[in-house]
Amino acid sequence: AALAQSVDNIVLVHGAWVDASGWKAVFEKLERDGFHVSLAQPPETALADDVAATKRVLDAQDGPTLLVGHSYGGSIITEAGVHPNVVGLVYVAAHAPDVGEDEGELGAKMPSVLGKAKGAIEVTPDGFTRLKEEDFLTLFAPDLPREQATFAARSQVFAAASVFHTPLTAAAWRTKPTWGIVAGADQIINPDLERWYYERAKA
Repeated sequence: AALAQSVDNIVLVHGAWVDASGWKAVFEKLERDGFHVSLAQPPETALADDVAATKRVLDAQDGPTLLVGHSYGGSIITEAGVHPNVVGLVYVAAHAPDVGEDEGELGAKMPSVLGKAKGAIEVTPDGFTRLKEEDFLTLFAPDLPREQATFAARSQVFAAASVFHTPLTAAAWRTKPTWGIVAGADQIINPDLERWYYERAKA
């Protein structure tokens, strides 16, 4: 009701260390509800690359679109959301930095369980990151069936460490309707940080 026009298109953007397959159950439900749902596949090689990958999907939409981001995907949609097809943003347990901010700096001010865990994030010699399998299972996917969680842990997408420390150049939530979902038991992002983001954005 907050939108002045009918919205049929939804684009889903995943977060760090995973790919769009994590949205499968959400995709299926939204499709059953009559929406046209597309999924971006950010490569996690650089924030600019991830924003560009998302904008390619937005270019393909044929009308007003809701842009949805999870976790690090929130940083992506914050910048990509200035795209003219985007009429609203939905943050699902996601970061929502402002221009000049980066999620690494903000996360350090309100550390999550992951942020306080020593050695949970492995860094490759060329600057890419992933979670150790045991930490992925207990911190990232504790509610998933073990077999599904193990598959996700072992099929992780290596994320460039730089994506967490790149200042944003745009903040679409400043000009577009915004909604936020707080995951009360989130161990990757502090739920208090999520609340702070969404209150600041008047979500």
